[in-house]
Amino acid sequence: MSPTLLCPDAFISPLVIDAAVERALEEDLGRAGDVTSLATVPEGTRATAVLAARSTGVIAGLPLAAAAFRRLDPSVAITVHVRDGAAVVEGTKLLTIAGDARAVLGAERVALNFVGGLSGVASATAEFVRRIAHTKARICCTRKTTPGMRALQKYAVRCGGGHNHRFGLDDAILIKDNHIAVAGGITAVLERAKRAAGHLVKIEIEVDTLAQLDEVLATGLADAVLLDNMDPPTLRLAVAKVAGRLATEASGGITLDTAAAIAETGVDYLSSGALTHSAMNLDVGLDIEM
Repeated sequence: MSPTLLCPDAFISPLVIDAAVERALEEDLGRAGDVTSLATVPEGTRATAVLAARSTGVIAGLPLAAAAFRRLDPSVAITVHVRDGAAVVEGTKLLTIAGDARAVLGAERVALNFVGGLSGVASATAEFVRRIAHTKARICCTRKTTPGMRALQKYAVRCGGGHNHRFGLDDAILIKDNHIAVAGGITAVLERAKRAAGHLVKIEIEVDTLAQLDEVLATGLADAVLLDNMDPPTLRLAVAKVAGRLATEASGGITLDTAAAIAETGVDYLSSGALTHSAMNLDVGLDIEM
């Protein structure tokens, strides 16, 4: 993986890239390979192709595209025109690929799927960031990701200028309403969590009402509070109650149309599943230039 392809403000493990590309190529090539190219393209034919944007947006996924072409032709020559995180317009060249024609054609769809899908996430994130740029709030993704694609989609969020929430159940304690119900209440669940948490593990708890927030604040055991499905006036009251003692996160059905009003309440973070589960694919294409 070339570092020139990566978003300057984000990193993704090359192991994640290799594993994702391997799975995708195995799915597409199946047991017999690209039978169309094998039947119609003479062995040893060389080809040059251009991967380009066909619409305006923010790019993510180029390291995966490059890895797909290199997996089928290790000697392929790739010219990088932009890197992940770049804002582009229709017609912008992204990569030029020169190599074995069968390999270029065999990796084409996998490359386009990665770049189109991840650029869609990056573009959606960038628009959220733009809508709340006049506030101090940061936009964060959630765990509402496509199975097997979480690390890639969270990388794309960072390419779009957003921030990551936890990656999984294992890297932070986030107490939700069902945990509270099972554990016997807010104070009880926070006390249990504090006893179990390591000194580097943060504790966040979800509340639905200002009364629940009061109980959280009284315990002094949380590091952050998730203010779930509260309207802007209630969020303003919640932020005032917290008074900087905890990090505040607004969540619950946040859209582009509601993001600005929510951010203006003074919360620290907005978390939205729409960044990943509802992002539209960015139109990108690959054309052969023999």
